[in-house]
This record gives sequence, structure tokens and C-alpha cells, in this order.
Amino acid sequence: MKTILVTGSNGQLGQELQILAKSKGGIEFIFADRSVLDISSMESIRLFEKSFLHSKSLSGIINGAAYTHVDKAESEPDAARNGNIIGTKNLAQFAKQKNAKLIHVSTDFVFDGMKSRPYLEDDKKNPLSVYGNTKSEGEDVALNENSNSLIFRTSWVYSAYGKNFFKTIHRFSQERESLKVISDQVGTPTWARDLAEICLEGIESDNTGIYHFSNEGVASWYDFACEIVDAFGSNCNVIPITTEEYPTDAIRPSYSVLNKSKFHKDFKFQNSHWRKQVRKLASQFSLSEEPISKN
Repeated sequence: MKTILVTGSNGQLGQELQILAKSKGGIEFIFADRSVLDISSMESIRLFEKSFLHSKSLSGIINGAAYTHVDKAESEPDAARNGNIIGTKNLAQFAKQKNAKLIHVSTDFVFDGMKSRPYLEDDKKNPLSVYGNTKSEGEDVALNENSNSLIFRTSWVYSAYGKNFFKTIHRFSQERESLKVISDQVGTPTWARDLAEICLEGIESDNTGIYHFSNEGVASWYDFACEIVDAFGSNCNVIPITTEEYPTDAIRPSYSVLNKSKFHKDFKFQNSHWRKQVRKLASQFSLSEEPISKN
């Protein structure tokens, strides 16, 4: 039986993997949140190995642990570095020692958004923020420390869990008559359930290196918000605004659509348009913000 360790089990990806694990036979999943496994500490990893893994062999590690507070990272660079660089390096080394494949998730924020066509995996990186810089360096250390690493760069991840754009817009649209949302930043929303599916496929595949994955299509944050509001049948009015009208601590790329040609060539996963996936999640969602599982 294969054994897969999932770090950051309380995050969006970790929660979705917990749902998928229920229907995956022949695989033993070990889910670890930060209370039992702090990836920024090799001592914590060793203690976890001794307490929970014992002599088990690992087939793979899916790293769902990361520092994801984009704006807060500007004032907490050390915390971002610990989570996204040091933690990734530790896991890559540990995976190599255990002869396990490392699945690591990165971000479109490694790019500066200056291109006018979807970004390829080998396009030059030029992150604009502390968060983007730490994720970029995290990619590098994962590949340098363990050649059996598979990195999925993704974008605008949302789910029924944690804090994310989908849940925020859903909540605000129930409380307010109107919302102002940025319309001049363009990318692609990605349902964490789909990201979890490809992480599991990645474990089974021989693919390594960097791949781009998001749901299909292109959107602005305004488009994304409109679809969420409409999916829930809200009468809230969504008003488009510019980035200048909504300043943030971290600079975000204005265009970060990812080219997925390489992914489509090497993976079997049947991807869906982002609008379809927003509707699918909305149909499983209650006003209490708890997902209605259909598994």
C-alpha cells in the first residue's frame, strides 16, 4: 500500500485532499497540520517521523503548508521565508531521504504580469512582492534539493475552506447592496478540489519539474466576483474599480494567465472552465459556509 504524507492539512488543499482520500483505495494518507508538523523546523520533521511514520516508507509528500498572506508578508518577510523557502527546503531534503516524490504548489505571483500572452513554465520570473519572491525561491530549492520534485504553479485558489476570495464575496454579497472589485488584474480562478486531484495524479506519474495548472479560461477579479454573486442568486451589485482605487501593501501582477499546454500534454486530468467550477462549488455550499459533500 502506498503511503502519502500531506502537510498543511487544515489549508484549502489539505482539506480537499482529505475529502478525496475517502474514495482512494490502496493509499494510506497521513494528514499533518502545523500543530504536529512545522516544516520550517527540521527537528519538528524528525519528531514527526519518529512519532507518526515510524518505519513506514513514503511514496510521496504533498506540501500543502505555506505562508500565503500576500499583503502581510510585506511586514513579515521572515515568516514568509520560513514557510515558503526554509520549509520547502526541509521537505525536499526529507523526501529525498525517504526516497519519496515531493509535490509542491507554487503561484502565478512569481511573474511580474508584464506579458500579454499566457506565461510558460520557462518564462523569466520576476516577482513583485515578498510573497512572490519567497515562492519563487521555494521552487528553486525544491528542484535543487530533490530532483524527484513536481511543482504545480497555480493561481487564484478558492474552496469552501479557510479564507479565500470565493467565501469573502459570498459573505459580502449577503450583507451588502454593492461591492467594488478590481477589474484590471487578470488571471484564472482555480478550484482547490481540482488542484488536489492533480496532486494525486502527480504522485502516480513520472513527471517532475514545473507545470502550470489552473482551471480553463481567463477572468478579472471583477469577473470572478460577478460569477460568484450570480451563482448564489444574490442581488448585490458588483462595481468594477482599478488597482489604483484599491491600494494594497503587496504589488500584484496585472496579468498572470498561465499557459497549460505542457500540463495537457503530460497529464490525463480533464480540466474544466473556471465558471463551471464556481457553479459546482456554489451548488454544494450552504449559507453557513459549510460545504455539502456529495461524495
